[in-house]
Amino acid sequence: MEVAVSTEVPVKLTANAVAEVKRLMNEPGFEAGQHLRIGVKGGGCSGLSYVLGFDRMEADDKEYEIEGIPVVMKDAHGIYLLGMQVDYSDGLNARGFVFNNPNASSSCGCGSSFAV
Repeated sequence: MEVAVSTEVPVKLTANAVAEVKRLMNEPGFEAGQHLRIGVKGGGCSGLSYVLGFDRMEADDKEYEIEGIPVVMKDAHGIYLLGMQVDYSDGLNARGFVFNNPNASSSCGCGSSFAV
């Protein structure tokens, strides 16, 4: 399947997020050909939950490249994620990916779900 890679990336990854994703991609067991999937799904205490993980490309995905990282996202998710920044925190109180979404009208306390 040949897919054109879009140059307009709807989400941003901070330098910390890029470093962590690349670290994960270099771990033993990472399957070549996988992409970083960024998206949303119904659920969570605020209505929508974020999706972030490695996955194979699907027919209805849009493909992007961020700092050498192959990224896929469902085109329909763009309205929820446009302008979002994904960061990675490695602090004592919080460790993990952090989603800063300007489209969220509210979010839950843990930051993993949001409402629009």
